[in-house]
Amino acid sequence: MTGDAAGADADAGPTGEGRRAVVAKRVDAGEADLSEIGQLAAAAGYDVVGELTQTRTEDAAFMFGEGKVAELRDLVRRTDAEAVIIDNDVGPYQTFNIGGRLAEGVEVVDRFTLILEIFGQRANTRKAQLQVELAELRYELPRAEAKASLAKRDERPGFMGLGEYDESVERDIKRQISEIRDELESIAAKEEARREQRRDSGFDLVALAGYTNAGKSTLMRRLAAEIDVDENAERHPDLDTTAESQDMLFTTLGTTTRRAEMEKRDVLLTDTVGFISDLPHWLVESFESTLDSVYRADLVLLVVDASEPVEAMREKLVTSHDTLYERNEAPVVTVFNKIDRLEPGELADKRAALSGVAPDPIGVSAKTGAGVAELRDRVEDELPEWERERLVLPVTDDAMSLVSWVHDHGHVDEETYAGDQVTVDFEAKPSIVARARAKAADITARPAEESV
Repeated sequence: MTGDAAGADADAGPTGEGRRAVVAKRVDAGEADLSEIGQLAAAAGYDVVGELTQTRTEDAAFMFGEGKVAELRDLVRRTDAEAVIIDNDVGPYQTFNIGGRLAEGVEVVDRFTLILEIFGQRANTRKAQLQVELAELRYELPRAEAKASLAKRDERPGFMGLGEYDESVERDIKRQISEIRDELESIAAKEEARREQRRDSGFDLVALAGYTNAGKSTLMRRLAAEIDVDENAERHPDLDTTAESQDMLFTTLGTTTRRAEMEKRDVLLTDTVGFISDLPHWLVESFESTLDSVYRADLVLLVVDASEPVEAMREKLVTSHDTLYERNEAPVVTVFNKIDRLEPGELADKRAALSGVAPDPIGVSAKTGAGVAELRDRVEDELPEWERERLVLPVTDDAMSLVSWVHDHGHVDEETYAGDQVTVDFEAKPSIVARARAKAADITARPAEESV
């Protein structure tokens, strides 16, 4: 899928699966790194058969210099590539000009079109499909005028899968964006109600966030209490039972929520799409509904691949914090994952080097389980504080129901019986304690009312 078929069906357009591609990147200074765009291309199903880089200021007409575009043309010809994937934000005229120097049928794909293609392949729910479509439309909107100009000049009919363009295209795009936003707002309202229902049931909500491929899904599987998912299925029928763990970017697109195994607290853990560097504002906004599960959590675990160099970790931590900064409401705990790949003393060195962007991180290996017990303790320590309460109740059926409810929604430290009374010492969320007090007051008041 490309980001150019405005309003198209989610399955329309070319996909990367099995297609040969050359990856290319221009940087203003330094050396261009093609590792991430290569991973993204592989995630989309492309077979990368060639690479090209250039260090120079941007050429307004071609992005690269014309000589480098000629090199690109020759590389495409030698490798028999079907697509050129450019790790830059390539404008519509630049795309048109580069494509004009390549053989007929060779597609030019920029970084954001590639990301949208991956998202489109992974969108398995209505919400995910809507968010992908919204991102495609928002990508297309500022390009509509330029594409219309090209189409009017008949320089390349059907440019980028465009088809016929007329003055109504921009209006159609804006109408579709409005309709999708309305539907996503409706979904978001239902999800917010579901989050509040879970909190009312005594659950704390913890979200896994972080750069894509940091190992969030593997960590989720390590923390999840498998046995409790089925037990809670009736109360929370939307709980997914699997979270994929693959060494691939964007394995997880939609959210996956499962019950985590903790000592005292009832915790629901949500894994969602990973962050990635240099995402434009319009793309982040398009997935705002998915990111709400992070923004509205009680605690965020920001997962980072500790096996990477310090500078790469710092860059990804900054990217993650930037994404969370404006809307996140919860405390953040940084988790250095994959410590099984580190040499002795390396973790301490990285903690010290990154203390400015990752204060007091906790080191774990989701693969081996090292540090996971400490992480569980840290989660319970960092979640909003519980209140302690003691209830003294008459031994009645209603009181026994309340005691059972307290067990389900909090942590009972002691339950004792003396004569015709039961005493329950427990900890719970303030809202749960308030409801328990109200229920207890109602129960203890009933005998007096019945005796009147």
